[in-house]
Amino acid sequence: METKNEKLFIVIAGLIIGVIASALVYFGNPSNMGFCIACFIRDTAGGLGVHRAAAVQYIRPEIIGLVLGSFIMAFANKEFGAKGGSAPLTRFVLGFFVMIGCLMFLGCPFRMILRIAGGDLNAVVGLVGFVVGILAGIFFLNKGYSLKRTYAQPMVDGLILPAVQVILLILLVAAPAFIFFSEEGAGPGAKHAAIAISLCAGLIVGALAQRTRLCMVGGIRDLVLFKESKLILGFVAILVAAFVMNLILTGATDGTYFTLGFEGQPVAHTDGLWNFLGLFLTGFGCVLLGGCPLRQLILSGEGNSDSAITVLGLFTGAAFAHNFGLAASADGATVNGKIAVVIGIIVVAFIGCMNTFVKQEK
Repeated sequence: METKNEKLFIVIAGLIIGVIASALVYFGNPSNMGFCIACFIRDTAGGLGVHRAAAVQYIRPEIIGLVLGSFIMAFANKEFGAKGGSAPLTRFVLGFFVMIGCLMFLGCPFRMILRIAGGDLNAVVGLVGFVVGILAGIFFLNKGYSLKRTYAQPMVDGLILPAVQVILLILLVAAPAFIFFSEEGAGPGAKHAAIAISLCAGLIVGALAQRTRLCMVGGIRDLVLFKESKLILGFVAILVAAFVMNLILTGATDGTYFTLGFEGQPVAHTDGLWNFLGLFLTGFGCVLLGGCPLRQLILSGEGNSDSAITVLGLFTGAAFAHNFGLAASADGATVNGKIAVVIGIIVVAFIGCMNTFVKQEK
């Protein structure tokens, strides 16, 4: 496709995704959380019993759909290919701390956009931190940061994470006794659309994200480095579509899908400093990873085992956050969470330095 057609396609895809995200809230997902990669990976970790925070335990079909939608689309277009070997342990650590940053803010970059579309001004503060974190990562990119190349791997390596999603879907539907579900009214984990609706939404968004290479971090990075607006247009379209859809739903139903302000926002806190620093850590780490949490899921569906390792890092970070009191809540940030975010910023900066300046000296 020509560049102009590519931009049109990504805008249309963004509009569709924004409508789907708001519709998921209408069908039962938590407010301003039609999609949230960090929150949904956290819920899935809880559903598997890896953490025992009763309010956030549910195997999210949206995550399953995102990976499988990407896998199906990549396979159909002959773009699926098992590859990896680019600093997997480093990527695991980066994924771990990206999740810590997300759970300090209470959302991934995708949910940040949806929170803004719902009128949550705390997310605007988070957006500023996110952009500054990306700029910090771009500093290292400009100095030569690299995690080295990937290599072709056996096909089975690329199939493992998509296969795991199928197993998770079976467990969700079968609901055996060893799977955990948040009880009605217990918290965000108890709010969800029907399995079929969530799965279909994930499949559609996964397929669209695979075709468009949609990535919030990549959008801002490319705009700064190359003056290329294609990717960022996709997220602007998501914001506009979700905003309009929220206004329509607010007028057509008894629910409240748009409330402008800082106070009383759903699954959010008003501590500006830690909203800023949480997404600063997220943006910084994601640049060094080469993509946001959504992009990591999509790449794992295409057979990239490095991205699958990153997803495992996100998963482990979510478990640690709730097992050790690192995650924020509507009451604000915890002391443990603040310490973890500061440590995360230091670790990510160290990784950036070690893969930039130390290699150059050698």
